[in-house]
Amino acid sequence: MRVRTTLPAGIALLLTTVLTSALAAPALAATTAGTHGHDGTREAVEAAVATGVPGVTATARDAHGTWSTTAGTGDLRTGAPRSAADRYRVGSLTKTFVATVLLQLEAEGRLSLDDTVETWLPGVVRGHGHDGRRVTLRRLLNHTSGIFNYTADDDFARAHFLKDGFLRHRYDTLTPRDLVATAMRHAPDFAPGASWNYSNTNYVLAGMVIEKATGHPYAEEIRRRIIAPLHLRATSVPGTRVTVPGPSSRAYSKLAEDPAGPSYDVTTLNPSMASSAGEMISDSADLDRFYAALLGGRLLPARQLKEMKTTVRTPGAADVGYGLGLMDRTLTCGVHVWGHDGGIHGSVSVAVTTADGLHSLAANFNGDWTGDMDAVVEGEFCPAASASPTGPADAALAAEIP
Repeated sequence: MRVRTTLPAGIALLLTTVLTSALAAPALAATTAGTHGHDGTREAVEAAVATGVPGVTATARDAHGTWSTTAGTGDLRTGAPRSAADRYRVGSLTKTFVATVLLQLEAEGRLSLDDTVETWLPGVVRGHGHDGRRVTLRRLLNHTSGIFNYTADDDFARAHFLKDGFLRHRYDTLTPRDLVATAMRHAPDFAPGASWNYSNTNYVLAGMVIEKATGHPYAEEIRRRIIAPLHLRATSVPGTRVTVPGPSSRAYSKLAEDPAGPSYDVTTLNPSMASSAGEMISDSADLDRFYAALLGGRLLPARQLKEMKTTVRTPGAADVGYGLGLMDRTLTCGVHVWGHDGGIHGSVSVAVTTADGLHSLAANFNGDWTGDMDAVVEGEFCPAASASPTGPADAALAAEIP
């Protein structure tokens, strides 16, 4: 969706370079249910595999029912295909779940989005010009806080995104306070409210506020308030669990500044490095159900949903507005879709729905260095205008982590 939710700039640029050859021979796409109006989606999924994505899974829901398609490989060692039932790490789609819980707490009168971070987390946002007394919870959720993004710290990037560091630290446990402390070693990006910049630190802090306000970990509140009521059986908040529950495919990354180099299986890792900014696991059907329920008004009162959909401009992405854990994107055919992008090692995801929640799409690539996820979205919602993608990977998706 072209929102810059990236690694440090140099690494992001290199990780978004297109491969000239595929990892494995593209497999024919498999489809389930009817194919009404989904030809463009299927073509975009197949094209992603042709440009080097190991495998793709996508599921759409509309008035005609549920439709799924897969292409490519789920396991490069065995050659097993991807499945429509695959569970995968959803990265920053976690942010929409976190924002929903905070807005529910506001609706219950347990906090206000105009409360400062200092009110809930005294002394946590301090150092090098950061001041939690000047940052409201709303500014955390819409990324106008100016708080430094901890994943942009060079030492953190080397330790967790490149091969030597990742292989050494992939199973380390990091606490939310560890992640915030990394951010506090840097100056703010700007004064609160002066601009917009995507910062994973904002949502680590949001998760900490949920725990302070409820007395329960943010994961427990997501399970109780969203996962259980919506019967999202494939959705979980793993904490420090390093595996992805089955059914699932393997996840692959280059872990290098040269995207033409070897691929590494990065399926197992400790997602505490992403915390409430991006640790969750789900599947495409559950994500369709969640975003449809959210936009359909089943999770938030009208006032809170309106707050969530009140967007700010995202510099460099004129077609995208960012609300409270929710993106509004205007597609090339004029259709508006609401949702979020997500990425974590070896996993690139998107979930979007129309404003009424009646037409939804969720998709995942199990490789993080190539592929055009924008084309998959355009293929679903703008089939007449879409064409088979052959260009470079979307920078925001291919490089974003968490």
